[in-house]
Amino acid sequence: MTDFLLVAWVSALIEITRLGWMFGLGQRWTPGEKLRLLFAGYNGTRNTGSDVRVQEMLRQVRHVLGAENVAFRVMTQNFDFTRGYFEGTQQVYLPDVYPPFLFREVRQNHGVIACEGSMFKSKFANALTTMMIGSLGLASAENKLSLGYGGEAGHMDGLIERMCERYVHDSLVITRNEESQKLLSSLGIPTELGTDTAWTFEPHPLAYGRKVLRDAGWDERTPVLAVCPIHPFVWPVKASIGKYIARVTTGAYKDSQYRTVYFFQSGSEVEAKYRRYISAFIKSLQSFTQRHRVFPILVAMERLDAVACRDIAQALPGIPIFTSDDFDMFQIVSILRCGTYLVSSRYHGIVTCMPSLVASAGVTMDERIRNLMRERGHQHLFLTVNDPDLEPKLIKMMDTLVAEAESVRDGIGKTVVRNLRVMARMGTFLEDAVRRTYPEFPLRSGILSWRDYLPPLNDTLLQLVERYDSSASVPQHSVAGTASR
Repeated sequence: MTDFLLVAWVSALIEITRLGWMFGLGQRWTPGEKLRLLFAGYNGTRNTGSDVRVQEMLRQVRHVLGAENVAFRVMTQNFDFTRGYFEGTQQVYLPDVYPPFLFREVRQNHGVIACEGSMFKSKFANALTTMMIGSLGLASAENKLSLGYGGEAGHMDGLIERMCERYVHDSLVITRNEESQKLLSSLGIPTELGTDTAWTFEPHPLAYGRKVLRDAGWDERTPVLAVCPIHPFVWPVKASIGKYIARVTTGAYKDSQYRTVYFFQSGSEVEAKYRRYISAFIKSLQSFTQRHRVFPILVAMERLDAVACRDIAQALPGIPIFTSDDFDMFQIVSILRCGTYLVSSRYHGIVTCMPSLVASAGVTMDERIRNLMRERGHQHLFLTVNDPDLEPKLIKMMDTLVAEAESVRDGIGKTVVRNLRVMARMGTFLEDAVRRTYPEFPLRSGILSWRDYLPPLNDTLLQLVERYDSSASVPQHSVAGTASR
């Protein structure tokens, strides 16, 4: 019922906006002013992956459209958690009860770029997907730029799927894999094939990460094994007014409250599944460290993951924990990239360390890591969180990482460069979308290479491009080499 009310509220605001536009209300871009774009996403929770994605999205869009021509605003749920992020961009507070905010904010801008990776799926929270749909729908209701950038689609509850089909059909969604593109296309939503936007992220230099690891007891010679666990069974988060009233009046649901009216899944079955998952990690680490000389560390890519890290560390005393509560995105990715091996249930734990060729494997709760491993040609390097034989399979997979490390790194390097090219092609899709919406916007002209559509690349990425570019193929068509503006 709470999901229904939220969907109805946002849908009504989209219809009101569309009606207002028919009567001449609303603001569109006019030549001579900066193009104001709202980046709608899940920032301000110290979710490293979400923050890294948006950081690079802002850099790429600013580079392609020209810093002098644009003004960006990005949502945050906590200014303290995004302090020092998103340089040159105004941050605006996203409240938990967000429909009135969306209604006001989208009207003040000339377009929306939806940022969330898990853009259209019910796996995590219908409220989040409703916000993504609402942001795009409100923009397209006024014929403004309405663009989903590097997003993913998965199973949606019927109510959410119908909302998506109704209000995103006038937007363009650039997906980060073919599976998402097929799903959205089946709903009549225009799509292009893209990728994630974290590939170009530049963390602090490796010297920073090495110092942090030294301070934690690393000898600078032993291979580092990084592990990124999660609590995979508390999702989806759902809004519940009933639970909120009970929480306020009786103190019930304290342990499962995410915040305000939003609550995690809980109960004996959730706890039992989680304990099996954590036990598999504990026993696999014990077995692996007995047979391989490594320096193991636990990394919480999101603040919520610190619980899983602490539960593992309780059984393995002395193992260092690094959490996004204590380290910002520039710091935590630097630490990850000092690793030799990685086992992660966080998609961006894998993506952000791939430019440093860290040999990685995944234990996944949804399709994201599975799709990435398929793309890498490493279908044997992922497991699911609810696999009944997770422990023995995880031990075997970790041994495989060691045995096949060189070939795994080679596949990773090729995948990084291929995705850089695809990310560059996303820049051409962005240009086309802006040109269609605002034909007089001053886009670049002349002959441009694919790298002209990426933000400046660091030395690590430039070396990978030099090494692998000749062998990297781009799915579908090649990046446009010219732009007529």
